[in-house]
Amino acid sequence: MLSLLQTHRYWPGSELAERLGVSPRTLRRDIDRLRELGYPVEAQRGVDGGYQLAAGASLPPLVVDDEEAVALTVGLQTAAQSSVDGIAESSVRVLAKVVQVMPARLRRRVDALRAMTVPATWPGASAPRIDPGLLTTIALACRDSERLRFGYTDAGGRESEREVEPLRLVPLGRQWYLVAYDLTRHAWRNFRIDRISGPRGTGARFRPRELPTGDAAEFVRSSLGALPQPYEVEVVVDVPAAVARERIGRWGTVEEVDEGRCRVRMTTASLDWPALALGSLCAEFRVVGPPELRDQLREWAGRFSRA
Repeated sequence: MLSLLQTHRYWPGSELAERLGVSPRTLRRDIDRLRELGYPVEAQRGVDGGYQLAAGASLPPLVVDDEEAVALTVGLQTAAQSSVDGIAESSVRVLAKVVQVMPARLRRRVDALRAMTVPATWPGASAPRIDPGLLTTIALACRDSERLRFGYTDAGGRESEREVEPLRLVPLGRQWYLVAYDLTRHAWRNFRIDRISGPRGTGARFRPRELPTGDAAEFVRSSLGALPQPYEVEVVVDVPAAVARERIGRWGTVEEVDEGRCRVRMTTASLDWPALALGSLCAEFRVVGPPELRDQLREWAGRFSRA
């Protein structure tokens, strides 16, 4: 019943009793029991009456299912790496409490995810959503040194079946990677998790090989070294600095040049954002750098003209 009350904001009494398979009298008794335990359950009287959880003076225990617990752990782990004051320490404390009260079967999954993940940082765009179950399946194979099979789609859209010796999961920016030894290509590889499908353990154990780099995070960074580095954008715009700060200040820094002009600087992995920001100013501007931004604007201008 508590799980149902946490799922929906409001439950009609008859519908809640039917879902639980109990009588209205039993339902009322259980509601009273929840209140005794500290859950602020509000009741609406009448024929169409029902129940809902309200905000209380203190936080009572919550009910979460397996996948929600995994999602909670991933979020707390990410927060534990935060640079915001107070967030990291609090997240570690909560993470310890959550893992402590988990059933053994679920703690094994969560411990695997935490132990087999190496944090790293990289500026870049956001990534697609990842299924927590997929992450935990891979993490368990990493922890248990069990060979893993899965389908993989590369950057060119080509699909293949892979068998690997998984080593570590690495969250880089907002993307996840698996560092593993590819048994078909006989080489170390990193695999983007959102391109993996149907991961499954083979039951075959292996002795972990030695990475050619210091750790898994360093291996992923070096493997992705060919990716475009963030652009340092500098543009002089014919608007007062105050106007630019109000409209696009959240995307970069604005410095006053004179009364009617300002200098805008941005650091970005994609030149689409500076183009959008500059267009929103509705003013003349001059690109100081990089040259790629000039090419981007010419390409956009041609497309807009053809439209």
